[in-house]
Amino acid sequence: MEYEELTEKIIKCAIDVHDSLGPGLLENVYKECLFFKLRKAGLYAEKEKSLPVIFEEVNLDCGYRMDILVENSVVVELKSVKKIDDIHLAQMLTYLKLGKYKVGLIINFNVKLLINGLKRVVN
Repeated sequence: MEYEELTEKIIKCAIDVHDSLGPGLLENVYKECLFFKLRKAGLYAEKEKSLPVIFEEVNLDCGYRMDILVENSVVVELKSVKKIDDIHLAQMLTYLKLGKYKVGLIINFNVKLLINGLKRVVN
């Protein structure tokens, strides 16, 4: 499956969750619901996927955890904040770099229309 098709499926699932729940809930609620929706859509998804840092050929578990990894290729970082800031973009770029992933989605559920809370990041 190509990245564009996969990200469209992820976004559709996120829109369904947002349409059902609306803004204003905790990030963890959206994570659980989106994870459920992705699996229901037949996508392979891992929640709270550990991301080690490799330093001088040693794997170090520094506590990095991606919210959701879909089909072993798209990192999904969920937020429930006023707006997506540069620090959120930096976090995603770190995940993409450390995991050698090419595409990520930052999804902020704390908006009236989810389309205004989406940011696609390509490394």
